[in-house]
Amino acid sequence: MTGDEAMKTGTICAFALAGIFAIGAAVTWIAPSGTQAGPPVQPKTSDVTEGAVLYAEFCASCHGAELEGQPNWRVPNDDGTLPAPPHDETGHTWHHGDALLFDYTKRGGQVALEARGVTEFASGMPGFDDSLSDKQIWNVLAYIKSTWPGRIRDMQAVRTESEQMQGGS
Repeated sequence: MTGDEAMKTGTICAFALAGIFAIGAAVTWIAPSGTQAGPPVQPKTSDVTEGAVLYAEFCASCHGAELEGQPNWRVPNDDGTLPAPPHDETGHTWHHGDALLFDYTKRGGQVALEARGVTEFASGMPGFDDSLSDKQIWNVLAYIKSTWPGRIRDMQAVRTESEQMQGGS
């Protein structure tokens, strides 16, 4: 495969991944216990400072100290997983509502996607349920979101609203 072919393949995979996540966000929220009335919601107050510390400890080794992600994050690894994407405005994190981001972090990418019916995508994202409390996960997500420009935060908030409306019905 030439460099151009690899780049085209990586681009196609990135678009496919974005589509998978869009479909996942459009599916009604499925809680692991089956008892939750709707999708989890970012608390009104979160500790961004604690989130930054936790991000450095638990996330930066893969997603980068500056939220820059791994090199060539759109090109699949040999095992079919994608390298860790950036969490800054250049990545796709902000394309997803809070419930998916929370679930992806808590339970891990594979479990979160399978709960939404996405079974043909291999995610390398581990779950942090055993390492971080729900509050700590929200603090990490609040930190990540705090680094985005206002227009990106606004677009992500719209996705979160849509997710909440679908999950609450």
